[in-house]
Amino acid sequence: MAGPRHLSESVLGRLRSFCSSLLRDHGILPAFPKDKYNFMWVVDFPLFTPVDYDNEASELQSTHHPFTAAHPDDSHLLFSEGEAAKLAYRKIRGLHYDCVVNGVELGGGSIRIHQADVQETVFKQILGLGDEMTNRFSHLLAALKMGCPPHGGLAIGFDRLVAMLCNAESLRDVIAFPKTSTGTE
Repeated sequence: MAGPRHLSESVLGRLRSFCSSLLRDHGILPAFPKDKYNFMWVVDFPLFTPVDYDNEASELQSTHHPFTAAHPDDSHLLFSEGEAAKLAYRKIRGLHYDCVVNGVELGGGSIRIHQADVQETVFKQILGLGDEMTNRFSHLLAALKMGCPPHGGLAIGFDRLVAMLCNAESLRDVIAFPKTSTGTE
């Protein structure tokens, strides 16, 4: 599908869901067995995405968060210079990931940047943060300069996991104090 990214992604996502439902309703695609769990890792997300989805040439923002490390095969692109840099930054894959079970995102996380020079390059050169904003992270940059091992994390949606295990129709069925759509109990 051609068109602005924000429209294409949204339309293709809805089309995928519609086709899946249609095929299941007609018995062409079997429903997920309630006693079987199909796990999948989604990887190779772009590290940076345009701030303005209507303008692919707009400034960049972190797709996951500004502390996500670049894929090792792409990390050299972080130090690109000149006009070629803008195109290079858009090709960098991040080390962030999602865990999907039976088509539902169960959780996600990332490997973090653990080198001060790389973190500073991301802040200043790629995301365009000024000195004042970068200084808000001076404690992090100082800690990274002292030496930091590669590290990362994964956050699991425990409520989603429980809903799957209980074959619940909705997350509200398994949350102790469910909120309404307006945020009230």
